[in-house]
Amino acid sequence: MSEFEQSGLPRQAEAEVVAIRQRSPLDEALREGAREMLLKAIESEVAEYVETHQGEVDEDGRRLVVRNGYSRERSLVTGVGTLRVKAPRVEDRRVDEQGRKFRFTSQILPPYLRRTKSVEELIPWLYLKGISTGDFSEALAALVGPDAPGLSATTVVRLKEVWRGEYLAWSQRSLEGERFVYVWADGIYSNIRLDDERQCLLVVIGALEDGRKHLLAVHDGFRESELSWRELLEDLKRRGLELPPKLAVGDGGLGFWAALRKVYPTTREQRCWVHKTANVLDKLPKSMQGKAKQALHDIYLAASRQAAVEAFDEFVDLYEKKFPKAVSCLEKDRDALLTFYDFPAEHWGHLRTTNPIESTFATVRLRQRRTKGCGSREASLTMAFMLIRQAERHWRRLNGSEHIVHVLEGKKFKDGELVQDRAA
Repeated sequence: MSEFEQSGLPRQAEAEVVAIRQRSPLDEALREGAREMLLKAIESEVAEYVETHQGEVDEDGRRLVVRNGYSRERSLVTGVGTLRVKAPRVEDRRVDEQGRKFRFTSQILPPYLRRTKSVEELIPWLYLKGISTGDFSEALAALVGPDAPGLSATTVVRLKEVWRGEYLAWSQRSLEGERFVYVWADGIYSNIRLDDERQCLLVVIGALEDGRKHLLAVHDGFRESELSWRELLEDLKRRGLELPPKLAVGDGGLGFWAALRKVYPTTREQRCWVHKTANVLDKLPKSMQGKAKQALHDIYLAASRQAAVEAFDEFVDLYEKKFPKAVSCLEKDRDALLTFYDFPAEHWGHLRTTNPIESTFATVRLRQRRTKGCGSREASLTMAFMLIRQAERHWRRLNGSEHIVHVLEGKKFKDGELVQDRAA
């Protein structure tokens, strides 16, 4: 068994680790260059501080703020490796009105900084991507060098507590003043064993007025439960989300819809075509699924509602006699499957599916497959939250975001085109 198999590193990371181990002279030059740049920046910062206060002297005419040698050498873990630096010191003998001494603190290299922000972000990335706690030191040593200090399994344990605090603060944050035009909702089952049942994470993502997508909620509950979803939506409303979204997108099997109609009754409903396609094909023999899938694509990729209705009717006529269950599954959500035609055409690709949630949770499931044994609800929620927040940075803004203002104003769209006000 190779060292990678023993350490539990994901295959995708193996090549990266090998490449990093084979550091060239260029790597050393980059590291030395980074160290020199850092020292010059700190020297400049200190010189500016001393110069700013050069006119302040004691009764004997001696300066109160002067250079005072260098501090002890320390290691700083960075994205280019571990740098050993000696920061210049400042002696500041000034006191304020309460008799407290002033103290110079570098904004570039604070006294207790031992690793840069990029490395701080590397730690949760490694853990959440699948590196087990016991293999943490070896993985980090391969990435940032064998002399990396303070990056151990205990660091991960402390970080988990930090993440828990971040999740609790985030889940109680105020939403006052925020306006979401669209929301996507889904219930994602966890692969981690929690007592005798599988946990379901109830997730809501929303799009703001400028087209940016944000995570709105991650709760645990029951996917088909109206009560679970209503608690989630009522919590959003209580924290300030008073204005209802214009459209919600989700799977038809969610308890979300019954809850939505009670909390935000004016929000329109769009069923997810990915979920619907999978459900319909599941009721057909495999030999017919390829053709049926293309027929379903012809419905929701049609350029107009009328063309979609015609393709819908063709599907019903073709499969109703022999496969009534498949047709019934599709037919029962006919109107809700075609709602997106009443919104800007540039938004259709975003509104036809719950892909913002599905694609993000592929990463969550990767980590959960690496987690052995039973887990806690709190740990699973926290882990999912951290992964989604990382993914959130790379979420794409809605196409045609300039049309969102028209949607929020309640203007009508037909087949994706804005209906002009004749009175104007």
